[in-house]
This record gives sequence, C-alpha cells and structure tokens, in this order.
Amino acid sequence: MPDTKTAPAILILEDGTIFNGTAFGKTGTATGEICFNTGMTGYQEVFTDPSYYGQVLIMNSVHIGNYGVKAADVESDSVKVKAVIGRNLEEKYSRFMADASLQEYFEAQGVVAIDGIDTRALVAHIRTQGAMNCIISSETLDVEQLKKTLKAVPSMDGLELASAVSTKEAYFMGDERSDLRIAVLDFGIKKNILNCLVERGAYVKVHNAKTSFEELEQFKPKGYFISNGPGDPAPMDYAVKTVKQILAADKPLFGICLGHQLLALANDIPTFKMHHGHRGLNHPVKNIISGKSEITTQNHGFGVDPKAVRANANVEITHVNLNDDSIEGIRIKDKKHSLCSTIPKLHLARTTAGICLMSLSE
Repeated sequence: MPDTKTAPAILILEDGTIFNGTAFGKTGTATGEICFNTGMTGYQEVFTDPSYYGQVLIMNSVHIGNYGVKAADVESDSVKVKAVIGRNLEEKYSRFMADASLQEYFEAQGVVAIDGIDTRALVAHIRTQGAMNCIISSETLDVEQLKKTLKAVPSMDGLELASAVSTKEAYFMGDERSDLRIAVLDFGIKKNILNCLVERGAYVKVHNAKTSFEELEQFKPKGYFISNGPGDPAPMDYAVKTVKQILAADKPLFGICLGHQLLALANDIPTFKMHHGHRGLNHPVKNIISGKSEITTQNHGFGVDPKAVRANANVEITHVNLNDDSIEGIRIKDKKHSLCSTIPKLHLARTTAGICLMSLSE
C-alpha cells in the first residue's frame, strides 16, 4: 500500500478538467457529483450528513482535520460522502477531546480523499461551469481508464437516493408519555434534527421512507415531519403520494430540505436542479413573515420553481435566499397551523413565526 503522505492522486471532472494532488484516507477510487461546502467548522457533521450521499465534497476551508474527530460529532452512523477534496487535510490535530485523526477516521470509514488541491480554483470552476460528476483515484493514474469509468456514473438529475439512506426499521425517541407525538418520514434525517424535536418535548417515531400513510397513522401522531435527504425529489412519486395524503387528512406538517421540495411537488410545484447548489454555514435568508434576515446552514442541490410558487394562490413564500432570490420556505394557506401553538419552539430551522404547515429549504 502506498504511503498516503506522498502517494500521488488524481481528480478528473466530467468536463475533462484534471487536478493532481496527493492521496489521503483510503487508497482507492471514488466517483460522484462534485459539490462544495463553505463552512469553516463542523467537517465531521458534514461528512456524516445523509444529504451528501452520492457526492464528492470540496471543503473550502484551508485546514480540514485540524481538530480531529470525535464519535459524538456525527449526524448519522457513517460517513455519507463518496469522497473528499481538500487543500490541507490534516493528520495532526489539536483537541484533547478528539478520538482519532482525520486520516484514521477516513481509513476506518473507507473514504477516499485527495489533498493538496487548489480548492479556490476548483470551486471557482464549479461556480462557473456548474455541478458535474467527477472521479478521484489514488490507486491508478491512468487518465483514459478513469475517464471511461467516469462516463458510466449516473447524473444526480433524476437519481432517487433517499430510500438508500433511510432507516430500515422504525424506531422511537423521546418520552413516550408526551402528548406531542411526531411521525417522522426518514429520507436521510440528521441525528440533531431528531434531538431538537426531543428537546422540545416531542415523542417521535422515525419511519422508513416508503412507509404508507395508513401505517404512519397507527402511531396517532399530532403532526408530521418530512426530513432532509439526498438525490432528486422529482422521481420520488411514492413520497409525494404520502405527503398528499397527509395534506388531505388536514394533519400539521413540517418539511426541511428534501421535505420542503416534496411538499412543493405535492402542491404541483415542480423542482429543478440548481446550478451548483447551496452548501455551507453562512447563507443569508430573509424571513418574510418576521422581516428579519438570518444566517443559515444549508445543504441542497435542488430547488422549487419560483414562478410556479408565485403562481399558486394557495402557497405563500415565507423565506427567500438573499444571495440568489431562490425560494427557501413556503407554507400552505388553507391548512391549519395549530401544531406550533402547542409547541412554540418546534421550528428546527430559521423561522420564528407561529406556523408549522410549511417547509424550509435546508
């Protein structure tokens, strides 16, 4: 096995652009859609976020791994990114609470990474050319062979991935004596979203993505939470059907990220693949209800059609991204919003308004 400190590695983009660097993590080859995250901290939470499933992640911050990794700092049970790209991926770390180095963590999780990349140049290229597939390899530098492998990688556009990361078995969290019973549809939910619900007094049952509405109702929930997740929402007919049934039953509902997009689709508002998506800790969003601007954490590569939202008389825009005017939150006008009067702090994302039959783009 080559020494990952000095072994060469190569990154090839779908448009033929090539970057050379050094190997980090597991020696191997990985493919997926390339994207970038602008956050300066929280890299372990990012790597384990199921919404990144199927993607190769560029970390914009210069030093990644400098505070090591800790078992508790995860959003799921494993790393979900396909591979990682960095300028300085650090083996040495300074944090007495850390359990291991980033190199050890990547090796244990089977994550291929490439170090020494000019990430500013790479991100500038993606911002100009848009998201695309890529391949990273530290086991072969044969460009033509890697390009052939890359051609076989499916586009994220039209790819249904949520069912691949959803829980296989239903499970419970919180105090079972609580009257605040929330049925969660797991399309790739993050652990800390569930923690936020439980901290606010909710008793939740987390269900597999393809659970029927009839089975969800057996929990006798007071409301529904439609989670974040990876992939394209457009081919998720099974999920749209369930959301429509929840709406028809006049049940309080809150969606985030993929859940936001599914609520839009359930109201005949189409979604689209964004040019390069929103991923980071610093996206400014205006809350239309309160008039306040908020700095938000985001991770989504699909959005809801702004023209279709504005043309739908029964849908109200609640949040708008101040960088590109994309839709960040909606609510349905003719549905009751009683859940939030019972749980005034149930909002898991940006809103402070008293509405819960709504959705937010994470």
